[in-house]
Amino acid sequence: MNEAELLFSQILNCDRVSLYLNRETILDKDKSSLLSSVLKRRISAEPIQYILGKTEFMGFEFKVTPDVLIPRQETEILVETAVKYVTVLQSHNVTSINILDLGTGSGCIAISLAKLLPNAKITATDISDRALAVALRNTELNGVKVNFIQSDLFHNYNLEPDTYNLIVSNPPYIPTAQMKTLQPEVRYEPGIALDGGRDGLDFYRRIIGSSALYLKGDGFLMLEAGFNQRDAIENIFQKARDFKITNAIKDYNHIDRVIVAQKLK
Repeated sequence: MNEAELLFSQILNCDRVSLYLNRETILDKDKSSLLSSVLKRRISAEPIQYILGKTEFMGFEFKVTPDVLIPRQETEILVETAVKYVTVLQSHNVTSINILDLGTGSGCIAISLAKLLPNAKITATDISDRALAVALRNTELNGVKVNFIQSDLFHNYNLEPDTYNLIVSNPPYIPTAQMKTLQPEVRYEPGIALDGGRDGLDFYRRIIGSSALYLKGDGFLMLEAGFNQRDAIENIFQKARDFKITNAIKDYNHIDRVIVAQKLK
């Protein structure tokens, strides 16, 4: 289904086939006005996900608003990687799994993990109370439980040291100078979820610098990376001296997308 078909079928509450079978139907004033306003929003480059108020991630439906980043297909690799590692841990008789998602936004990562790993305890943080409100709605929509904490990364006393088997994050990683050059659709998304500081690496430094304290003895830190950032992120890990890098997973465009590191005992 292309974008126009998706918009029309959602707004008119019908399937794709009905759009074409009933293409001669004259719409009433209310539906015509609604379609006109939706098309104007899309022409102005507002993302279709915000117009519809929802999107799909890992095969699950999520509510999205301009308060949260729109989930990307590339981020599914982070979820898939986390599930694989937890499966290995469970095969080694690790029965209690605790996962922390930093900067959860819509909750797509944390909630997908809760769906796919029903025996794991999932905690997720975000600095934005509005983002957390969207994430909470998404837990209700998907029928899972996630412990949400409002926090600037680790800055909350409810986060306890030596607790988590996995820490996962898709942090902001766009250099500040590039924010003004982003595609018009992307500029609708919250800058706080995109701007990674002068070189795009501020959040990696903060996360890598603090994660070892909160991970269990052999825990893993998994980070989504931006284009051509792998070497720089690995350099931050090396300087921190708390981790050994165990894997780097490429996305569908052969870009290094997820960096996996294990805490040194």
